[in-house]
Amino acid sequence: MSLTSLARKFFMALTGLFLITFLIVHLTVNLLTLCSDPELFNAASHFMATNLLIQIMQYVLALGFVIHIGMGVVLTLQNNSARPVKYAVNKPGENSSLASRSMIYTGLLVLLFLCIHLYNYFYKMKFVGVHDDYSLVVNSFKDPLFTLVYVVAFILLGIHLNHGFQSAFQSLGANHRVYTPWIKKIGVIYSVIMAAGFCLIAIYHFIF
Repeated sequence: MSLTSLARKFFMALTGLFLITFLIVHLTVNLLTLCSDPELFNAASHFMATNLLIQIMQYVLALGFVIHIGMGVVLTLQNNSARPVKYAVNKPGENSSLASRSMIYTGLLVLLFLCIHLYNYFYKMKFVGVHDDYSLVVNSFKDPLFTLVYVVAFILLGIHLNHGFQSAFQSLGANHRVYTPWIKKIGVIYSVIMAAGFCLIAIYHFIF
């Protein structure tokens, strides 16, 4: 493997871990919509929209997404061009997991959803001048099609995270017979919590 390829894997791992951390914060804030007092979520949303550090970090986050996606596409193309025999011949089910083989597809589908997500929430909250962020979020889930797309997107994200979590640590050199099994277990738990948490929010507001 060339130095350039190793560097790409390294930066992709770093940006992936950064995005993993962001998702924890994002889910924590969104779970406030399940509280009986809407002002809890509105206050948190207002803080994130006005805090200088967070405003700077949102552009760092955007850059992280671009780098992560770009590196993922480049590495996938490199791997495919370097593989003379197709997976079908090499029995992919025996050599790799479904999550690992579908990383590029789940990643691109999540990217498509992210564009919709940014328009529906970030754009409207930041540039349209929405005064009640809680109502904007909650009312969006009254649309059954949007809720379905949202749930499917986060299930795909969970699949993506399941492999991405352990792959990020492996790319950073954390590959050990003792630690790796634990990293895989933590990755599974993390991906399930993230997918289930966001899906729960959507389904709850759709029903109630």
